[in-house]
Amino acid sequence: MALTHTPLCDTSFTAPDFSLKGVDGKTYTLDDVKGEKGTLVMFICNHCPYVKAIITQLVQDAKDLQKNGIGVIAIMPNDTANYPDDSFENMQIFAKENGFTFPYVIDEKQDVAHAYHAVCTPDFFGFNKDMKLHYRGRLDDVTPSRAATADTKRELLDGMLKIAATGQGPEHQTASMGCSIKWKSEDAA
Repeated sequence: MALTHTPLCDTSFTAPDFSLKGVDGKTYTLDDVKGEKGTLVMFICNHCPYVKAIITQLVQDAKDLQKNGIGVIAIMPNDTANYPDDSFENMQIFAKENGFTFPYVIDEKQDVAHAYHAVCTPDFFGFNKDMKLHYRGRLDDVTPSRAATADTKRELLDGMLKIAATGQGPEHQTASMGCSIKWKSEDAA
């Protein structure tokens, strides 16, 4: 597991479209999940300790975002042949166990992760209603070794609500960190 940090937010980046199979058997495109006030596209997986550390809060924040007109989707980009914990069947279990209210889809060819320049799990892409990137930060400061406290700021939630209200994200954003995406061997650099 290589710890990786996301790059800074590039507000000139526009969300690439996709068509990916969800754990519910449906196929989802960007238009299917686009919210009236913004859209959160996140790259997560089942086995990453950084995702596991935040999943309960992430699901709650996603519900709050959905109530506020923000579309949400989670994409699993990892190589499932070498990381069977991230298999489609395990994705279905993970989504059910954690009460996902948003589509959880698999990027089998890893094309979408490449198009988004995703680097780790979790990796968050917060877009405004015009599908311009305005958030590329973390959920909060919780990590596998640091639990949430009463002072834990809801960075992703607050940032996305600001985008919903103003079309622009917060000026200060702290990079997300997590496990590097598990690229298929032919894609390895």
